[in-house]
Amino acid sequence: MLSALGNKYSAEILCAAGTPKSAQALSEDVEIPIATCYRRIEELVDAGLLTCEGRRLSEKGRRTNIYRRTLDGIEIDFSDDNPVYSKKRRTEAKNRLQDQLDD
Repeated sequence: MLSALGNKYSAEILCAAGTPKSAQALSEDVEIPIATCYRRIEELVDAGLLTCEGRRLSEKGRRTNIYRRTLDGIEIDFSDDNPVYSKKRRTEAKNRLQDQLDD
């Protein structure tokens, strides 16, 4: 998890992914190249910090994956021999409410 968070643009992608977005939309929001965005998305999905919520048609008529972050916060405590993580997970209810507010 730390290595995924430590990569450039990962935190920005997670911030932008509070609502479901395509890789293209995330790339535009964070202002990074699409190839870099796809690499960060893959790392964040593998770390369990981002999830693919399904597929939608893009403006060009292509099927594209839609991503959303899986948590709203994370705290890391380094005071012990090993880091201890505390995550604030996003609830499905919060996701639905956010989706309604954005419509």
